[in-house]
Amino acid sequence: MAKSKFEYVRLFEFDDRCLLNTWIVVRVDGKGFHKFSTEHDYEKPNDIKALSLMTKAATSVMEEFKDICLAYGQSDEYSFVFRKETQAYSRRSAKLSTNVCSLFTSAFLYYWSEYFTSSRPLYPPVFDGRTVLYPSNQNIRDYLSWRQADCHINNLYNTTFWALILKGGLTPSEAEQKLKGTLSGDKNEILFSQFAINYNTEPDMLRKGTVLVRRKVPVALPNGGTREKSQIIQEHIDIIGDEFWDKNSHLLSIS
Repeated sequence: MAKSKFEYVRLFEFDDRCLLNTWIVVRVDGKGFHKFSTEHDYEKPNDIKALSLMTKAATSVMEEFKDICLAYGQSDEYSFVFRKETQAYSRRSAKLSTNVCSLFTSAFLYYWSEYFTSSRPLYPPVFDGRTVLYPSNQNIRDYLSWRQADCHINNLYNTTFWALILKGGLTPSEAEQKLKGTLSGDKNEILFSQFAINYNTEPDMLRKGTVLVRRKVPVALPNGGTREKSQIIQEHIDIIGDEFWDKNSHLLSIS
């Protein structure tokens, strides 16, 4: 390939390859989604259509990047876990985060009309992406546990906050003041005693978030037999305890 005298500028690029033998997580997070959700009339406290659209976009990312073994999403964020041994984009951090974030955003817009059939986005949504490395299996489990615990904390607060407004007649500032300093037990008591809402019976997707896991499952063949095929499975389950990891032991092993 012919070279020019200007090629020296490539020397200003720096090597951002991720450390070998580490879990790579790319987290995609909505920018300004409090405003975006309000201006697009998302249902409060949770909009199932919006959450399902997020999962559709995340599934598109996993279909493109086969080295993503698991994704976890809640609210306006999704975390994508690349296998320790992945060589996608030579493990270049910027390439991984920008490609995942770009595909997620474009899929979010591409599939919008399937979930919001009577409207179109008023303006382009924005997601940011970051790459974080975790060296041990315990580290990656703790990271995912952190995100799921965050899901529970935020959803319990939002469920109580919006119940006070929509059913209790309080203003947002009054609801915020009423919840100031309350613990989980206090919020559960408010929901049950004032609004007959048992938080533990709320949909698992809202309380636990969404897990997308790549798993081999039996698939029927035309001749009547079956064979195992890797598929993306959607679940709304606990990933903090051991049961999920015992069932999906392949996730933490080197393939």
